[in-house]
Amino acid sequence: MKDLITRFPKSIALVAGFLSATGFEPLKLWPVSFACIVLLTLLVDGAPDRRAAFSRGWLFGVGHFTLGLNWIADAFSFQDAMPHWFGYGAVILLSLYLALYPGLAALSAWWLRSAILQAPRSAPKRLLPFIFLFAACWVASEWLRAVLFTGFAWNPLGVTLLPTGIAIAATLIGTYALGALVVLAAGVILLALSRQFIPAAALAAPLLACALWGIYAPAPSTPTGAPRIRVVQPNIGQDEKYSPELEQAHFRTLATLSGKPRPAPRLIFWPEAAIPAYLDMEPQWRASIAALLGPGDLLLTGGTKIYFKQVDRGGIVTNALAGANNSLWIVSPRAQILGRYDKAHLVPFGEYLPLRALLQPIGLSRLVPGDADFWPGPGPQSLTLAATPGRPEMKMGVQICYEIIFSGHVIDAANRPAFLFNPSNDAWFGSWGPVQHLAQARLRALEEGIPIIRSTPTGVSAVIDARGHVQHALGLQRAGFLDTGLPPTLEPTLFSRIGNWAALAFTILLLGLAIAMGRVRS
Repeated sequence: MKDLITRFPKSIALVAGFLSATGFEPLKLWPVSFACIVLLTLLVDGAPDRRAAFSRGWLFGVGHFTLGLNWIADAFSFQDAMPHWFGYGAVILLSLYLALYPGLAALSAWWLRSAILQAPRSAPKRLLPFIFLFAACWVASEWLRAVLFTGFAWNPLGVTLLPTGIAIAATLIGTYALGALVVLAAGVILLALSRQFIPAAALAAPLLACALWGIYAPAPSTPTGAPRIRVVQPNIGQDEKYSPELEQAHFRTLATLSGKPRPAPRLIFWPEAAIPAYLDMEPQWRASIAALLGPGDLLLTGGTKIYFKQVDRGGIVTNALAGANNSLWIVSPRAQILGRYDKAHLVPFGEYLPLRALLQPIGLSRLVPGDADFWPGPGPQSLTLAATPGRPEMKMGVQICYEIIFSGHVIDAANRPAFLFNPSNDAWFGSWGPVQHLAQARLRALEEGIPIIRSTPTGVSAVIDARGHVQHALGLQRAGFLDTGLPPTLEPTLFSRIGNWAALAFTILLLGLAIAMGRVRS
């Protein structure tokens, strides 16, 4: 193996990166991901100079993101303003950029080893502190990927830990630091292969403890008398979603799946942009929705809030569309709007066109129909759901679609909600995107200790408990509903209290361990 790595380091890095993405949904081959991180660690550790270290990490990232983000190409099949084949080019271009982050992690670990570790490169005792350095640098690189240039936090490496139980550590250190645990798990394998069994056992012990904790931690059970919820999935595809001729048919589908009013009050959840109406301006739509509700019901639906500006057209002043919010509306049985949340973290090219003055003239446009850009809302907030006989007053957090992937930025910690609603439209995400989206929502539930409700047009809609377990789900391309009780919330987790400061503290701990061990000469 060492001979192959020496002769073909770049090819091995590219292939290993490609295979590492099989650890995510829908394949979930997490042992393959661990093995690929072992190869990457060997490649970076054996790099002769900083350029080689960076290029090996970058090539790994190119392969990793090209496979993991293949679903992005599907989005272009719903956009006639740009050629559909451009979607494959978009995947490659995005992967070339995102690969900079594992490249930077590799470069930083290689440079820190040279600057900090006192032992010579051939020393066996050098391997464990290098593993700590690489793990720390991986956390930093994933955090940077989530924040720079509006951020793209999709598929952090820690998602691959969900099937193992180790992901429960997210309650303490958060998702970005979970990526370090994957690097440490790969380090256990590498140390064992190097016959350093005592360090391997010492490193494996806390990981095994996390796995046992995650596997045997009791799942919160939904108590008798919990508020009733109904999650609706109409199976309306992206190709027909915006058809004016089908508006009423789509509404009838939503109405049928919502069911008839019952004595017990319900919270009814519809997907992102479920209706084409502007609810604050079209009372007839509110009346149609109210007719579906019992006296204690509330309906929560995605829709659009629009804004106008006055335009002077040859001396005639008219109103023109200025912008919009991607919103979540709360509608009462009396056809009142009881609250609204506006999406804050928007999707570039999906909900707004970056550098519009430059890109629109050359033929680029948004992937979602519409000429005006969406405007961002103020950020996480809790909406109050009024009490009614049979249901107490409660707080609800909202994260619309893409927003749910940003660790540490999904709830208002000062006004902690009882649950989080994640209406989404994954109909343009292909077959890989929706299940990857669901996996990341599960991590948010774990981190914050609150249940999450997901409603999507075509799947995957789900009820996720506060331990990140999927209690109920509707798969892809199915129409249906989930009728159940609202899972309980847990006490705030450590991560919920301090956010990504926990990941920073863990990173500093790893760096400290590396420095302390690196002072020991072999």
